Amino acid sequence: MTLSVEVERRLGAFRIAARFEAGPGITVLFGRSGAGKTSLVNMIAGLLRPDAGRIAVDGTVLFDSAAKIDLPAHRRGVGYVFQDSRLFPHLSVRQNLLYSRWFTGLRSGAGRTGRAEFDAVIDMLGLGRLLARRPGALSGGERQRAALGRALLSRPRLLLMDEPLAALDAARREEILPYIERLRDEAAVPIVYVSHGLNEVARLATTMVLLADGGVIATGPVADVLARSDLPQLSTRDDAGAVLDATVAAHDDVFSLTLLDTAAGPLRVPRVGRPVGAALRLRIRARDVMVSLGPPEGLSALNLLPATIREIGAPHGAAVELRLVCGTAPLLARVTRQSVERLGLEPGRPVWAVIKSVALASETAGDPATGFGPELDA
Repeated sequence: MTLSVEVERRLGAFRIAARFEAGPGITVLFGRSGAGKTSLVNMIAGLLRPDAGRIAVDGTVLFDSAAKIDLPAHRRGVGYVFQDSRLFPHLSVRQNLLYSRWFTGLRSGAGRTGRAEFDAVIDMLGLGRLLARRPGALSGGERQRAALGRALLSRPRLLLMDEPLAALDAARREEILPYIERLRDEAAVPIVYVSHGLNEVARLATTMVLLADGGVIATGPVADVLARSDLPQLSTRDDAGAVLDATVAAHDDVFSLTLLDTAAGPLRVPRVGRPVGAALRLRIRARDVMVSLGPPEGLSALNLLPATIREIGAPHGAAVELRLVCGTAPLLARVTRQSVERLGLEPGRPVWAVIKSVALASETAGDPATGFGPELDA
């Protein structure tokens, strides 16, 4: 599946002129409030008409101003999950789910395929014990899971999610994130996901589209975009950093640590409650990486990785960000300009990366087995 978007729209004094393509998995539209994220999603859904441009999903044209094509929202085959669940309050969860099946011509008794599809969605989203309840008796996370199920059972060719966790507190966000990850990994439905939180981006995204002032300023695999040091929208933030895929290699019961295998090298973190062989995603913040000219000694940090400086970013006040390559993985390190000059740092110079804190932006965040939240000191 390929989503192709090239649109223009003027909204008062604000102008959107955005172009991007997205493939399978979760494509996150990321940017500050007012960047144009929701307007873009509404154009894809058919709720806001572009002034000009073209939108197509897997070869099916949804909008083309030149060809005068503008499919109405109900014919686009797009599922939409909003910030609030928008469930029918007078219907049970089961009835809300079956409504979407009715809407697409799939009734409860419409054969084994329809029933199998219904059961699969119930299992994926953990809705079995909620089917008889009405929305008023559900938590915020449970309501959003039901809204996800209703959208999936409409058999969309594309699923849109506009900041679905924005109205939830931290506990409810942690409740629903694993279900969105499972949806990303198991459902054959591409997802466009709106967010202005890097924690969600690092944890969920396959592709990242960075927006500012109505335009796309960067797009690509999430690890590549987050590792760039030339993007002020990221490099000036305290939580800028790199994303690594990791596998649990071993557990150290004596010191309550877990050894992770990554493309950057082995990393030790406080024990995570996942079995050996489990896949995780790590976010290593630039502010949590130091550099040394030689292998340091006498440090409490456990993670010391040989690296090479790939580039040095533009200065931001006293700080500058270094783009490093450790093994085959990119990392970011935030240091002072004085340190760059004092150590003679320059592109191509070998250094050691000292990782003093590893932030796990994965299903292990807040795992009761670790005793830690999303940031784990290492």
